[in-house]
Amino acid sequence: MTSPFAYARATDEQDAVRLAAQPGTAFLAGGTDFLPLWKAGLAAPSRVIDIGRLALDRIEVRDDVVVIGALARLADAAGHPSIRRELPGLAQALLASASPQVRNMATVGGNLMQRTRCLYFRGADFACNKRAPGSGCSALEGQNRQHAILGTSSACVATHPSDLAVALVALGASLHLRGASGERRVAVEDFFLLPGATPERETMLMAGELLVAVEVPRTPRRSAYLKLRDRASFEFAVVSACVAAEVRDDRIATICLAAGGVATTPWRLKACEAALAGARLDDAVLRAASALAAEGARPLGGNGFKVELLQRTVHRLLADVLVTSPTSL
Repeated sequence: MTSPFAYARATDEQDAVRLAAQPGTAFLAGGTDFLPLWKAGLAAPSRVIDIGRLALDRIEVRDDVVVIGALARLADAAGHPSIRRELPGLAQALLASASPQVRNMATVGGNLMQRTRCLYFRGADFACNKRAPGSGCSALEGQNRQHAILGTSSACVATHPSDLAVALVALGASLHLRGASGERRVAVEDFFLLPGATPERETMLMAGELLVAVEVPRTPRRSAYLKLRDRASFEFAVVSACVAAEVRDDRIATICLAAGGVATTPWRLKACEAALAGARLDDAVLRAASALAAEGARPLGGNGFKVELLQRTVHRLLADVLVTSPTSL
């Protein structure tokens, strides 16, 4: 049974931040993840601030960045002409998220803030340090096919669920946050925290702080997102990867690679990037770099297959984007 709670509707950003000053407050927009968590007893806010009517759903194309409001629907962002044309990797990640029905409701900010789909976190009968700090991690010796091989700790091996976050890391995006102490910008890559000994703390977001917008650089480059999953729709990644690269004179001038479904956060593949920087567009080079994708991996009993699957996914993505002529959606 849901505990009693107070409800308020924010009139603007400043009002939302003011109302959120009270401990135990939660923001509510699309609600596609938060409401199921609440019903399951995994969230118990004493006060809910409805931000669904704030003017944070705009998508603005500026000279150097695309600014996506935190309340923009996933479907609207995926279908935006500039995003489809200039940032195909981002559009592909959005279209790979959830189902058409959910994308019509879910917001960009909510997608980034969603909680892990680890069955031990979502199931109240199991030990989970995210849900009950200090209780243990049932996934370590349990069913862990879907769990992480990178960025894990003895306290947590849950994967990060967002497709969008993986693409934003590869594209060098940043988040615009607003709280009682003012505004700040944080790189998406830095926003998500490794579990360490405190897996219950997943992001740099402070209490009462509001995610306002996402800013994605408009740097000329090729990008794409590839997602492998157990079924074709409404399924989270077993392995995914996103690349953003600039090619000049048949050489890779700049490149950024990120992976999903394999780590506790959206994971930068820095060893692959280092091997590819300045390299010629040669398949042997791409294969050698892809073999480094799982560097530092610590597989569990049921997910060792992800090592090779990640390597093959990265190679396929690189070959498609860097060797095959890129096309828009």
